[in-house]
Amino acid sequence: MDYRIFAPERIVMEVDLPASKSISNRMLILNALCGGELHNVALCDDTDAMRRALATDVAAPTDSSRQVATVNIGAAGTAMRFLTAYYASHEGCEVILDGTERMRHRPIALLVDALRSCGAQIDYAGEEGFPPLHITGKRLHAESIEIAGNVSSQYISALLMVAPLMGCRTVRLTGKIISLPYITMTLTLMRKVGVDCSKESNTITIPADARYVPCDFTVENDWSAASYWLELQALLPQSRITLKGLHAVSAQGDSAVAMLFGDLGVRANRCGEYLDLSAAAPYSLPADAPLAMDLGENPDLAQTIVVTACLLGRHFRISGLQTLRIKETDRIEALCSQLHKLGYILTAGDDFSLSWNGERCAPDAEPHISTFDDHRMAMAFAPAAVLFPGLVVDDIEVVSKSYPDYWQHLAAAGFTLTPCECRKEARQ
Repeated sequence: MDYRIFAPERIVMEVDLPASKSISNRMLILNALCGGELHNVALCDDTDAMRRALATDVAAPTDSSRQVATVNIGAAGTAMRFLTAYYASHEGCEVILDGTERMRHRPIALLVDALRSCGAQIDYAGEEGFPPLHITGKRLHAESIEIAGNVSSQYISALLMVAPLMGCRTVRLTGKIISLPYITMTLTLMRKVGVDCSKESNTITIPADARYVPCDFTVENDWSAASYWLELQALLPQSRITLKGLHAVSAQGDSAVAMLFGDLGVRANRCGEYLDLSAAAPYSLPADAPLAMDLGENPDLAQTIVVTACLLGRHFRISGLQTLRIKETDRIEALCSQLHKLGYILTAGDDFSLSWNGERCAPDAEPHISTFDDHRMAMAFAPAAVLFPGLVVDDIEVVSKSYPDYWQHLAAAGFTLTPCECRKEARQ
C-alpha cells in the first residue's frame, strides 16, 4: 500500500521511540550463547527474523528421511551475518540460511572466508559469494583472525561474538576501519556478558579464559529512529518534540545525530532520558556554507541527513558512504533518483560521497517516492511532505523492518496519511 502524505504546520508531541534493533539482535545472539534475561527487545521484522531463526530446530538430520532445516531471514542483513557465524560455530547443527532475492545479491564471501579459516564448513547453495548458505556447525579453532576493516561492520561483529567459543585471542582489522561505533557496540555488549575484550588501534584482544555468563539486560531505545524526528524538527522549526528512552551515554554510534543536526538547525536538550528538540538559531555554520560531513561511522543516518539538507536548501558534501551500495538497496543511487523527483540534482562521487551544489530541476508534478524495499527510504522521505504536500510514499509496510509504529506516530503528530494506489510507472 502507498500513502499520500500531508504534513501539519507544527508538531507538539512526546514520542516513545522503538528499542534499538542493533542492540537487540546482538543481545539475542549473545543470549543464545549464555542465557539470561532480556527486556525491551525491539519488536520489528529484523528481530522477529532473529528470534524465529534461534527457535528453529537446526539439528543435523540423523537419517536420509529428514531434510536439512531451512532458515529464511527475509531482508534482515544483520541476522544473515550474525547467524552465519553462530550456526558455523554451533556443533551438531546443519542448516540452509537464505533470504529475499535482494539478500541473495548482498555479498558475504569475506565473512565466509574468515570463518572457513577457522575450520568452518560453509558451502554456497547458489551463487558463489552470496546467500543462500549451507552451513554444518562444528567446533572452530583459531588463536587469531584477520579481516578487512573497511567492509561491513556486521562481518566483524559476527566474528567477534563467536571468537571466545573458538579460543580466539586476537581479531586484527586491516586497513581503514569504517562503521567503528557498531564494532564498539558489540565489544561493549560482550563485556556485559562477561568477556572483557579490549581494542587498541586495529587489534581487538580477548582474554584466554574468556567465558560468557548470563546477564539481565534492558535494551535502550533507538537513536536511528530518533533521526526522523530531528528531521521533522528541522523542517518545522516551530515544533516542540520530545523523544523518550534515549541514553546519554549510549552504545549506539547514531547517538551522534543530536550533534550532527545542530548544523541543520536543531537544538537537542537532555532531561534524564528525555530529549527535547527545538529550533537552534543561528546555525553553527553560515546558512550559505556547504555542509561537510563524514558519515563513515554513521552510515544509517545518511538518508535522513541528505534529504533534510536538500529540503533546507543547504549545499553539502557527505562522505564515508562505502557501505550504502550493499544495504537493502543501493542507497546512493536511490537517494539520487528519488531526490531528482523533488527537483534536486545530486552528484555521486567515485569516493563514495554524495554532494549537492544547489543545482535544481523541475520537480515532478505529483512526486511519488519509491522505497525499493528499504525502510529508511520511507522514513527519511515522508517528512518531505512538509515542502511537497500530497507526496506519495510507496510500500509503506517496509518500516516494519525497524520502526513498525512509524506511521501511527506520524498520524499522532498531525500528519494526514491517505491510502492510495498509484500507477505502476510512478514507481521508478
